[in-house]
Amino acid sequence: MKPEELSALIHAQLLAAVDAGELPAELREQLASGRVKVERPRSREHGDWATNVALQFAKQAGMNPREFASALASRVGEQPGVAAVDVAGPGFLNITLHAAAAGELARQIVEAGEAYGRNEALAGHTVNMEFVSANPTGPLHIGHTRWAALGDAIARLLRASGADVTAEYYINDAGNQMNVFADSVLARMAGRDVPEGGYPGAYVKDLADAVATDHPQVRELTDDAARPVVRQAAYELQMQDIKDTLAAFDVHFDVFTSETRLHESGAIQAAVDRLREQGHVEDREGAVWLRTTDFGDDKDRVMIRANGEPTYFAADAAYYLDKRDRGFEQKVYLLGADHHGYVGRLKAIAAAAGDDPEENIEILIGQLISVNGAKLSKRAGNIIELKDLVQWLGKDALRYDLARYPADSPITIDPELLRSQTNDNPVYYVQYAHARACGAARTAAAHGVDRSAFDASLLTDPTESELLAQLAEFPSVVASAARLREPHRVARHLEVIAGAYHSWYAAQRIVPVPLEDGTPAPVEDVNRTRLWLNDAAAQVLRNGLGLLGVSAPETM
Repeated sequence: MKPEELSALIHAQLLAAVDAGELPAELREQLASGRVKVERPRSREHGDWATNVALQFAKQAGMNPREFASALASRVGEQPGVAAVDVAGPGFLNITLHAAAAGELARQIVEAGEAYGRNEALAGHTVNMEFVSANPTGPLHIGHTRWAALGDAIARLLRASGADVTAEYYINDAGNQMNVFADSVLARMAGRDVPEGGYPGAYVKDLADAVATDHPQVRELTDDAARPVVRQAAYELQMQDIKDTLAAFDVHFDVFTSETRLHESGAIQAAVDRLREQGHVEDREGAVWLRTTDFGDDKDRVMIRANGEPTYFAADAAYYLDKRDRGFEQKVYLLGADHHGYVGRLKAIAAAAGDDPEENIEILIGQLISVNGAKLSKRAGNIIELKDLVQWLGKDALRYDLARYPADSPITIDPELLRSQTNDNPVYYVQYAHARACGAARTAAAHGVDRSAFDASLLTDPTESELLAQLAEFPSVVASAARLREPHRVARHLEVIAGAYHSWYAAQRIVPVPLEDGTPAPVEDVNRTRLWLNDAAAQVLRNGLGLLGVSAPETM
């Protein structure tokens, strides 16, 4: 029995108790949502599941919580699959399922396959997820790595929970930085040092060589004449390098939006005009200002400078309105640790546009990460490149380790741990559990054990009950992680499942023990049923790792 099935059973019995006059009729309206929360008790001695529904509704019913709980307990305890219901404390219900009802989950998981864990908690939500968005003036580095891993994992979780998600990369390809970038490449093409404030990495020389090969005519031009060609060519090469690096990290975007397009399309002036119509723009000191202090920002923001040039803030406003016009109800921004100042101004833009800044925009700020013993990239200069980290530590280890901590916590990656093949390495621990389950299935097939029979009542060992209980929680963990934007909840739960699987594997056998004379023992339904549980565990581990963008190897 899945937790949601138990929730529906309890809800049905609440309504039945109302119909029978055991609970007040006024309670029916309170039960309209149809949801009853069930969760695992802290101690297995208290049953398989617990609910605080009596504490939740007793006041509305005008009853003592224990009295309410007792009225419900007698009904729930009579339902198929329920072995016992106890009233505990001030009114908690502790529920124990029959082994057959609990064990049935193994078959449900195997039959659901990749769909197990997917839910509709966020169905109807249309979300734009913008993350990474590194400037196209250099390679991706360690500062972008965390958001690449977390942003992609959050997008996967949102989709698994029913949301319509667009992953978007905003390309900052406008402004003076692009001219500095072009001048740096031009200098290398001419054999000169990069100008002061330019980009010194060896990758600039590589770009210069590539641009010279593709556009040999620029060597004959003055810097002023060559700059537009070099700027565009170097930008395209660097942007392709960024896309290739992300693809190797298994991070994929649905949309790449250019800041230059916002400028050239007139979107920035249109944004100023729209916000002016909303009554939030004013002309002051020769410039055009958005009164963001009306919405809690620490100061008003200039949109158009006195010289007529738009600010980055104006582009931010135009970009927000662009997302809004494309139909995204929720706009999620993942920003680096140095972007705290953006929270107030972005929320002010949302409010000025007529959105609810508490509902329609969400800004996640990630903290810094460091890597013990990492060497700076010779190619990129004074940074650690993402591609170097992947080559050094491996995609799976890096993505998993970054996903298993909350975004707002600073972390230090331990390369020696992540490269080790021990149970102390979390990604190895989880992947090994999956590989072990796949190996057990292969061994079972070699000994004639298949899934031709299933008797859930045979799964009575405590290790089986624990493993089933952890597998049962997986869908709610996925839904919670999606709602809270916290992939680490999935990673940590996978580690719990892996631990429960390893304990079960050590205690129970899928292949029957040979007879005393060494001949194979006959395969029984308990062996076939355990194979179902084994394969269910493998499926959940595989599904969870996939949500984090981590592979599930079948051998290790």
